[in-house]
Amino acid sequence: MARKVLVLGEVRDGSLRNVSFEAVGAAKTAADGGEVVGVLIGDSVSAFGDQLIHFGADRVITVEDEKLKQYTPDGFSQAILAVIQAENPEGLIFGHTALGKDLAPKIAAKLNAGLISDVTNLEEAGGNLVFTRPIYSGKAFEKKIISDGIVFATIRPNNISTLEKDESRTGDVTSLSVDIKDLRTIIKEVVRKASEGVDLSEAKVVIAGGRGVKSEEGFEPLKELAKVLNGAVGASRGACDADYCDYSLQIGQTGKVVTPDLYIACGISGAIQHLAGMSNSKVIVAINKDPEANIFKVADYGIVGDLFEVVPMLTEEFKKLLINA
Repeated sequence: MARKVLVLGEVRDGSLRNVSFEAVGAAKTAADGGEVVGVLIGDSVSAFGDQLIHFGADRVITVEDEKLKQYTPDGFSQAILAVIQAENPEGLIFGHTALGKDLAPKIAAKLNAGLISDVTNLEEAGGNLVFTRPIYSGKAFEKKIISDGIVFATIRPNNISTLEKDESRTGDVTSLSVDIKDLRTIIKEVVRKASEGVDLSEAKVVIAGGRGVKSEEGFEPLKELAKVLNGAVGASRGACDADYCDYSLQIGQTGKVVTPDLYIACGISGAIQHLAGMSNSKVIVAINKDPEANIFKVADYGIVGDLFEVVPMLTEEFKKLLINA
C-alpha cells in the first residue's frame, strides 16, 4: 500500500543529526513504494535538503523563518501543521529525541491522530504498518498498529538502519512560506551542559562510568578510550549523584536511553534503573572488580578487574589495532 510519509530532519549545531537519516530509512519502509518527503524547519536549513535526498528522501520541503532559529513548540507546530495541510500525508516520522518527544505528541493531539513512540522496528503486514517498541524498561516488546488517520511515530536512534548514501540521487528542495505568529515563548540564548565530541544518544560506541571511577578525575581514562574509539562518555546515576560528572551524561531510566553497537560499562554495578537505559546495546562489555556484580548478567563479555588497570590496557590495544587496520 503506497503512502506519502513526511520525515522531520533535525538540525543541531550546524548539521543534521544521524537519526534524521534513520527516520528516512524508516519512512521508506512505511511508504511501501510511495513518496518520502523530508521536512526541514529553522532559520537557514535549505542547505541540508540534498543530504536527506542522498539518504533516500524523494524531495524536501523547507520552512525558514528567523523565529524558527531555536526550537519552540509553538513555532515548529505552526510550521509542521502548514506542511501537513499542504501535503496531506498518511504518515509522519520523527526521531525519538528531546525535540521529537516534545513535538510529535503535540501535533498528533491537535490532529486527533495516533502516535507510537520509541519505535525500534517497523514492518508491513496485511496492509498495516506494524511498529515494535520496548516496554517495561526494555524487558519486553510490543507490536502496535494505527488503523485510522495519520500515523505518527518517533524512532529510537541507532535501531533502524539508514539507506546507503547515494550522492547521485536528485530531488526538489522547495520552500513553504508560513506566517509564524503568536509565539508564547521566545528563546534568546541556549546554554548547554554537554560533553564535547560525539552525541551520546547517537554514538556507536559508549564508554560509561559508575561509582567505581571514584572521582571526576577517574573519568579521564574513559574519555581517552572514547576518543580512540570515536565514542561518547556516559555515566550511571550513582556517578552523577556523586558529582563525578554532569547529569547530561546520565544513562538509565531517568536519563538517556542508548543503543550503541558497543557499550563498555566501567565500575558500574548494574542497578535495574541503569540497565533500562542500555540493555538493548548490541554488544555489552562489563569491567568490574566484583565478579557478582549485576552488570555481568546482561554483559556479552565480562572483565573482572580494576578499571584503572584494564581501561588503559584496552586503550593501548585498540590504538595498535586501529593503526594496523
